[in-house]
Formats: sequence, structure tokens, C-alpha cells
Amino acid sequence: MMFTKLYHVFNADQIDGLPESYYRRPEPARDLGTEPDAELEAFFAATGAIIDTSDDPRAYYNPVADRIHMPPVGTFESAGAYYATLAHEATHWTGHGSRLDRIKKFADRKAYAFEELVAELGNVILCTHLGLTPDFEQSGAYVESWLKALKEDKRAIFRAAAEGQKAADLLLALADDEKEAAA
Repeated sequence: MMFTKLYHVFNADQIDGLPESYYRRPEPARDLGTEPDAELEAFFAATGAIIDTSDDPRAYYNPVADRIHMPPVGTFESAGAYYATLAHEATHWTGHGSRLDRIKKFADRKAYAFEELVAELGNVILCTHLGLTPDFEQSGAYVESWLKALKEDKRAIFRAAAEGQKAADLLLALADDEKEAAA
């Protein structure tokens, strides 16, 4: 049985004597221009995801082949938009049966909308960590289905956020493990 808990929340500016880290302002999003970024390329390569590039203008994750497809960086408005889209697709990639085993649970249309919400939330978490601005241009197509899912299940947003966090955590851990192994 679920219970709601009450928490008192304060803004750090309302509390005296906190460590300086509580007052830190977030770094502004990175301006990557239009060229590939070596640091971000290394990050996504370190996750182990197979990323194919072709002139096909669609970005997608193919769960059967377990591969991510991306159009060339130059076809995006900016390199930041490219990497934000790649972060979204990489979040889908974490759902494969050999990783977080999320994709098979989402075989129907309603479940697909939920997976897109998971990918969008995971994308936001990952982009924030990587210093990118998430690209919400593609989100509009899914908003109606998200709203329907959220009306039908009041806890769906919490489940989606938890799954998105797991996905982002896995990608960060995989990249970190690869970086440590190379050191």
C-alpha cells in the first residue's frame, strides 16, 4: 500500500550556514557550434552502444539489431541538438534485454508512449549531466499520448522518472567504467 509523505522543503537561500556547494549555480549549457565534439564522442563510444550514421534523416534505436542510428551531425541545427538526440536514443538503448530489460515490456502503443516518456526524462537527466540543453523539438509528437497515460495512471510519471534515472545512471556508469579501464 502506498502512502504519501509530507516534507518541508526550503530554498538554500533561506538557510544560513550551509556549505558553499549548496549555493553553486549550474554551469550554462555548452555551446558546441556545429562540429562534432571529441569529449561527447568519447562518452557515447565508451557506453558500448553501436552507433551507425547514414544519410537516413531519422534518429532511432533499433531494438532487434541493438543499434542506434543517427543522421550526420551536420544535418542538425547544432552539435548540441545532435548530442541531445543521441542521448535520447541512448536512453532507449539501455532498455535492451541485456541491460535494463525495459523494451520488451513496452510492446503496445500505450506502452510505447510510456517508453518515450522514459527516454525523454532520461535524456533530460543525461543532458544536464553532460552540460547539454535537451532538444524538445521532437517531444511535441508524444505530448498527447503522455497526457493520456498520466491521466490513466497517476503514478506513471514517477515510474517513468525512476526508469529514466536508471537509464542515465547506467550510461554514466558504463562510460565511467570504460574511462577507468583505459587509465
